[in-house]
Amino acid sequence: MFPITLPNLLTVLRIMLVPVLVVALLGNTPSGDVLAAVVFALASLTDFVDGWLARARDSITTFGKLMDPLADKLLVIAALISLVSLSRLPAWVAMVIIARELAVTVLRLGATQAGVVIAASQMGKVKTVLQIAAILALIAVHGRPLWVSLLVYVMLIVTVVSGLDYFFGLRKRLNEAGAKAEPRR
Repeated sequence: MFPITLPNLLTVLRIMLVPVLVVALLGNTPSGDVLAAVVFALASLTDFVDGWLARARDSITTFGKLMDPLADKLLVIAALISLVSLSRLPAWVAMVIIARELAVTVLRLGATQAGVVIAASQMGKVKTVLQIAAILALIAVHGRPLWVSLLVYVMLIVTVVSGLDYFFGLRKRLNEAGAKAEPRR
């Protein structure tokens, strides 16, 4: 059982909204895109609110540390796959983003095992905002206006660069941690 705190409840709500998003996008629901945009926006908002509340109320939990990033990844990956299914996003773009998200998750787990925790960087936060904006645009705006295409490709570039930044930052931190652990002679 997880500690019942408002931030944890918001994380669980975000996970529960993932299938609602997929059904709104892919099902034959009236005004499905509007519903999907509202659900995605609400779920994305819970990501910002739960983190802020957890820090402000000093209620950071192991459950939250583990499940919050997982909830974010589930939401983004479900949206991307749905958008590819609707031919609103090229599959290769979704694959690059999903590969980056999974790679960072695996690296983060490995770093945690080595006792190294790397907080989200500013670039990672910009990546998240761009992903939310691009996905919302792809859900809400029909056709492919130039500004939506540009937003998608800017988001893609920032996603890749932030992944590389995370990888090299982690490598540096692991090297530093290894150097501290070695006994001096």
